[in-house]
Amino acid sequence: MIDTSLLSRAEDLKKQIDLFHPFESPMHSQIRQYYKIGLTWSSNALEGNSLTESETKVLLEDGLTVGGKPIRDYYEATGHAKAYEYMYDLSRDRSLSENDVQTLHRLFYDQLDSHHAGIYRDQKAIITGSKYPLTKPEKIGSEMHKFIEWFAASEKSLHPVEIAALAHKKFVFIHPFVDGNGRVARLIMNISLMRNGYTIAIIPPILRGDYIAYLEKAHEDDSDFINFIASRVIETQKELLRIIGD
Repeated sequence: MIDTSLLSRAEDLKKQIDLFHPFESPMHSQIRQYYKIGLTWSSNALEGNSLTESETKVLLEDGLTVGGKPIRDYYEATGHAKAYEYMYDLSRDRSLSENDVQTLHRLFYDQLDSHHAGIYRDQKAIITGSKYPLTKPEKIGSEMHKFIEWFAASEKSLHPVEIAALAHKKFVFIHPFVDGNGRVARLIMNISLMRNGYTIAIIPPILRGDYIAYLEKAHEDDSDFINFIASRVIETQKELLRIIGD
């Protein structure tokens, strides 16, 4: 069962944050950069990237790398940072297209594998540890079309936090790309949140076990996953209030 008290708490915190709006230009830029580093680091770390948050910050702000780390980890960080900026642009629109989703993936994945960047997979795939099959390649196009239609319709009928969680779930279950689906799912989730006036939700890597377990359970019952995402929205909101409150 969805915990409506979590949704109410997120609404209350949003109202508190709204009291500080509009942010002055320097503060707005600082918050945007703060979460670019935080989301890039955490989203990549959930997928096994070895860069620390400090190393991600130095890479994105100063262009400096640390010896001994795989080059792929740097490409994932710089690619995600580009996709983050595009996510910010999309958060100002009231629509989301398949081309938008493919562009998010292309920005993230181009340095890693330009041949598959932004292109739906044409091969079967599985998720290790999951007992549920992924969408067959020949059905990805139609499933993504349905996803985009659902996304547009749901923004008018569901709670913003619920929409964000369900968008994440539905996209991951389609798994349209050869790699990077989790990171694109979290970007789409945050587009939905930002469009509705919420701050982004960060899932720290320490919660990876819970995150994966709730996502797997969501094949049968997605209420725990929605509650999990709601809790992450709340914690990120509380962090932002600590920052701007000080």
